[in-house]
Amino acid sequence: MHPLAERIQNKDERALARAISYVENDHPEKLDLLKDIHAMQKKAHYVGLTGSPGAGKSSLVNRLITYLRSLNLTVGVVAVDPTSPFSGGAILGDRVRMSEHFTDPDVFIRSMGTRGSLGGLARTTKETVRLMDAFGFDVILIETVGVGQSELDIMKIADSIAVVLNPGSGDVVQVFKAGIMEIADLFIVNKADLPGVPKLLSEIDSMLDLVKHDAPYRPPVVQTISVQNKGLEEVWGELISHRAYLEESGEGHERRARSLKQEVIEVVHYELMRTLLLKEEKGGFQWVADVQDGSLDPYTAAEEILERWNKNQDGKE
Repeated sequence: MHPLAERIQNKDERALARAISYVENDHPEKLDLLKDIHAMQKKAHYVGLTGSPGAGKSSLVNRLITYLRSLNLTVGVVAVDPTSPFSGGAILGDRVRMSEHFTDPDVFIRSMGTRGSLGGLARTTKETVRLMDAFGFDVILIETVGVGQSELDIMKIADSIAVVLNPGSGDVVQVFKAGIMEIADLFIVNKADLPGVPKLLSEIDSMLDLVKHDAPYRPPVVQTISVQNKGLEEVWGELISHRAYLEESGEGHERRARSLKQEVIEVVHYELMRTLLLKEEKGGFQWVADVQDGSLDPYTAAEEILERWNKNQDGKE
């Protein structure tokens, strides 16, 4: 067994932090470590929280952690921060808001910057969640900023997905367009003391009539005022009910199967791409100049790369 996996099994938080760094930095021992921790997973409740910036997700997550700790549940948090495409630095506002939990040994918070990674972030986040599960947290909260494609990919690992909205923001249409309506299991109307709540509730209802009219499970809507700790009990109650529904209906089993299938394909895709790019790098990317001067089109160049790859593979057999 990998030494880090052994230490994670023994609840060593520093080992967990280092293992997540292995995953983020694509350490050569990463796959060996992930293989070892796979059998150690304890089936934590994965809860995804998404929604547009400014919806109050971080404050809500912060209060939800406090509420879960009052129930004596241990909590792991993965906060996906937007990264500046210029400096590469993440804003890390979540870490500031959640700072009161840093001294609690039963709460582990990790911020992950998007770093402009295409698809890589979703894989890295999933692997981080797996490591936290192996460590033994009862609940793992995955918080993302925004409602784009990468958020959808990240959310696919969650058992229960909550979309956080607030009145007067016009978010519903945005969420509907992004396709998050289809994957939402719970809607949280945060800042519910602001004007415009009835209008927002009727908008959500209309959208649900459209998208979920024949679905076996209609996502409930909960109103919260996170700064006053209002509605947190209802949020957790709905998440527990949803998990029970997943188990009883068999949908949880189907979701996990889909998620694992996707995970395997992602690992294969990444490893193949890495190998292929290293080979092309060794060849000095000779086709770039031809594509640039117009003597070769990008599609023929791609075909030639694939042909070289296939010949290589045939030669190995």
